[in-house]
Amino acid sequence: MKKIFLFFLLASGIYAQQTIDRIVAVVDNDIILQSELEFRANVEAAQRQLPQIDSTLLRNVLMRMVEEKLLYAQAELDSVVVSDDQVKSQLDYQINYFIQQYGSQEKLEEAYGMPVEKIKRVLRDDTRKNLMAQMLQQKKFGEIQVSRKEVEDFYEVYKDSLGMVPEKFELAHIFQNPKTGEQTKKRAYEFARSLLDSLIQGADFAYLARKYSDDPGSASAGGDLGYVKRGVFYPQFEAAAFSLAPNQISDIVETPVGYHIIQLLDRRGESIHVRHILVKLKADDEADLKAIEFLNEIRDSILAGHNTFEYYAKKYSDDKESAKFGGRLGIFEASQLDKSLLDLIYKMKEGDISYPKRMELDPASYGYHIVKLIRRIPQHKPNLEQDYDELKRLAEYYKRQKIYNEWMQEIKKRIYWEIRL
Repeated sequence: MKKIFLFFLLASGIYAQQTIDRIVAVVDNDIILQSELEFRANVEAAQRQLPQIDSTLLRNVLMRMVEEKLLYAQAELDSVVVSDDQVKSQLDYQINYFIQQYGSQEKLEEAYGMPVEKIKRVLRDDTRKNLMAQMLQQKKFGEIQVSRKEVEDFYEVYKDSLGMVPEKFELAHIFQNPKTGEQTKKRAYEFARSLLDSLIQGADFAYLARKYSDDPGSASAGGDLGYVKRGVFYPQFEAAAFSLAPNQISDIVETPVGYHIIQLLDRRGESIHVRHILVKLKADDEADLKAIEFLNEIRDSILAGHNTFEYYAKKYSDDKESAKFGGRLGIFEASQLDKSLLDLIYKMKEGDISYPKRMELDPASYGYHIVKLIRRIPQHKPNLEQDYDELKRLAEYYKRQKIYNEWMQEIKKRIYWEIRL
């Protein structure tokens, strides 16, 4: 939900600046523009695969936007305070998220026709308002809980309309990332070292960056990343870059994406102008084969009874988050699994462990894992014994929504708002 709202802030904020507008709603001292409404309505219609935007959809979207403005107005009345550091942190998070989506800072700036610093200026005011509204809601509804009796009452009232609980699967895995192999890292480091040696001997930085850098967003510009403030790059990169003197070249810097050689070109206050050469950790056929063979060895050891799946997951899995829990990933509906994994799971019995399977993490990275089907939960009508946790979440949501609606009606009586559509 947060990511969707960030998208609204960036896209609708810039879109509104480029369109001749009229005011469609006034809320306290704020306004909603026709362009903002049309953008939000178009996004919702696309998400719901609606053939066209009708007056009902437009009205519903507008009322939700009015409520967002009312929340901010109420936050101001309640003296909710958001610090500049909080706004900066949120803006940095937003920009980093969009850079990841577009692939590079350069592509983001190209898409919106302005530098990152201007995008941040466009977003700053709405970001502050959004944070204030979030803090107000957290203060008002963050601690809402329901008792066992409330869950039971909710179930009795709504059990006939809750529908069927879909089939679910409880899964665990042991993951291997071929890029983490020592030979792979060694080859990448040695190549980065050879580039650094060439630079020390007088080679042209821009030439080497264009020829050898694995950063598609900056290689064509000789590795130039432009002026940036803190919070945009990986912490390891920033620590090295901000410690350099003008024209100084760093030693080899390791980040999650590989090895960097960084040169500081200029410093303006808290902004630095840097360029870099990136040598990514690239898995090859040998590293892939090694990861697959290692996972097969682990599987054979588990089936032979040498130790448990949980033991090997904690000791060897490169997915450190699930490794802490013995490789457990959680419970998933069929719709939450990609087709190839689902096809595999359907052929397994409870307790089965798959052979190594390729796992796509994103368009640019992958790994291999063995998957254990811990439990298969058939489709069924919801019941308190089997589905209590899910029913509790639904009951909490229902209670929170009921209180929120009552509270919003009170706000609408206290704060001026007007629809002009």
